[in-house]
Amino acid sequence: MSSNTAPSPTSTWSNGRAQLRRVWALSWPYFASDEKWQGRGLLGAIVALNLGLVYMAVLFNDWNKLFYDSLQDKNQEVFWTQLGRFSYLAFAFIVIAVYKFYLTQLLEMRWRSWMTRTTLQRWLAGQAFYRLELQRFATPQADANATPDNPDQRIAEDINQFTSLTLNLSMGLLNSLVTLLSFVGILWGLSGGFSFTFGGQKYVIAGFMVWMALLYSAVGSWLTHLIGRRQIPLNFAQQRVEADFRHHMIRVREYSESIALDRGEAVERSQLEGRFGAVLKNYLQLIRAQKNLVWFTSFFGQAAVIFPFIVAAPRFFSGAIQLGEVMQISSAFGQVQGALSWLVDSYPNLATWRATTDRLTHFEASLQSLEAATPALSHTASDTLHTEDLTVSLPGGLALLAHTALHAQAGDRVLLQGPSGAGKSTLFRALAGIWPFASGQVARPVDAMFIPQRPYFPNGPLRDALAYPELPTRYTDAQLVEALQWALLPDLADQLDQWNTWGQKLSGGEQQRLALARVFLKQPQWVFADEATSALDTETENLLYQRLVDVLAARQGGLVSIAHREGVARFHTKRWVVQPAAEGAKARFTVQETAL
Repeated sequence: MSSNTAPSPTSTWSNGRAQLRRVWALSWPYFASDEKWQGRGLLGAIVALNLGLVYMAVLFNDWNKLFYDSLQDKNQEVFWTQLGRFSYLAFAFIVIAVYKFYLTQLLEMRWRSWMTRTTLQRWLAGQAFYRLELQRFATPQADANATPDNPDQRIAEDINQFTSLTLNLSMGLLNSLVTLLSFVGILWGLSGGFSFTFGGQKYVIAGFMVWMALLYSAVGSWLTHLIGRRQIPLNFAQQRVEADFRHHMIRVREYSESIALDRGEAVERSQLEGRFGAVLKNYLQLIRAQKNLVWFTSFFGQAAVIFPFIVAAPRFFSGAIQLGEVMQISSAFGQVQGALSWLVDSYPNLATWRATTDRLTHFEASLQSLEAATPALSHTASDTLHTEDLTVSLPGGLALLAHTALHAQAGDRVLLQGPSGAGKSTLFRALAGIWPFASGQVARPVDAMFIPQRPYFPNGPLRDALAYPELPTRYTDAQLVEALQWALLPDLADQLDQWNTWGQKLSGGEQQRLALARVFLKQPQWVFADEATSALDTETENLLYQRLVDVLAARQGGLVSIAHREGVARFHTKRWVVQPAAEGAKARFTVQETAL
């Protein structure tokens, strides 16, 4: 995309149509949504106000002639009349400009709000946020654009830029088209004919100033695109490297304790400086590209100021026209040339808009692909846990388990064991229904809780972290306190309303106990635990496992645990052992069931 070869007209036209289709696909859903009448009404009002500003420009152009003629003729009566006329014209212009700004910002806010809510809903539905991350890590050697990066930036920043730039650029284009239609006739009438002799014959070009404005702007627009097109890929890359830099800083904050214990400050500084170096390197290329464009557009704009005076000067000094008409010609030429030079004036914003649209389109296509995908793994509700023909693979396609049949009924407590890397946690995810690289059938009870190796706790009051993902209002304070006490966290009982980053404040053992407190609070029928007590001492682990077993026995449910310590085996009734498969098998491992 950084080639200096000019694109052919056919390819440019094709790219332009493709861009418009992408913009339409992103824009239309809002104006066809349940908020369509508000959106369309605001858009209609903004269009009307833009047309009003163009009409005001026409009135100001007519005022220019009358006012400057009064100065040349030293006509005080007309002078003061036109000053009075200017006051109410200016007042009307200010009112229209203010409400155009206000309504545009209001539409931007509502449009962004709708797009953000809708995109968030789709990103969080069906574990799309999780599956997108898996896709990114599944093909690390693939093209950088194969899977959308930094969805947080696309939702938080790109949507904001898209709505703002789309409105401003489209209204600017509309304004330019209407201005052109309004002033081209005025300029044609004012410019007169340009006569010259060639080959002994006299020729006259009618509307000479119009043709010069058209030629001037066409050449300027073509050169602007030629000089500035490199900004499009650079803007795209700038958004990506900025997001990468910010994301790594967030990781340093989240893993601050681990980094501090490992004395990893030097490595993290090197990583951050490397990412910031990429930000600066790309930004330097971007500002150099912008500098080249500013050179041209500055020259182009300054030349446009004096050009109409140069052309009109001979007629003025010959007495054919007065000063007011010169100023009117200058104003009309400026309006026509400005309208025709919309691309020149808007090119930096167009480059940013194009990059933003591409990023959102890419993100939208990924979400649509996930929504259209048919799950290969079927999940149904049952009173027991049962798998049939279950095949579990890694994102790269390597099969860990193939055609696996497992069964556990109410009252069973299953200990899942095997060597590290055998796919125990991956099987755990498949049983939960979130692993997309699995096929077959899984039937399990609906009233089940899954405890991952690294439990998540939202920042906020402790009661929110304890009740997650349910609302804390569903439980009384007495129930919340009792759950904490059962999980051996009595010191937290008086901190239910304390705000904190619990995932960082609590130790690993405390986090595991808080995750078990959720189980004691909600008392599900089945529990699936992945190394849920690995950070606890043996005595605490035994006590909490006994309490967990008691809760499940009262509910006549079951338990599936992943654990390496043999000490927890006594709380289970049978064992599933993941072991290497025979040579030539379809998968690396098999699961063998034994009694305890």
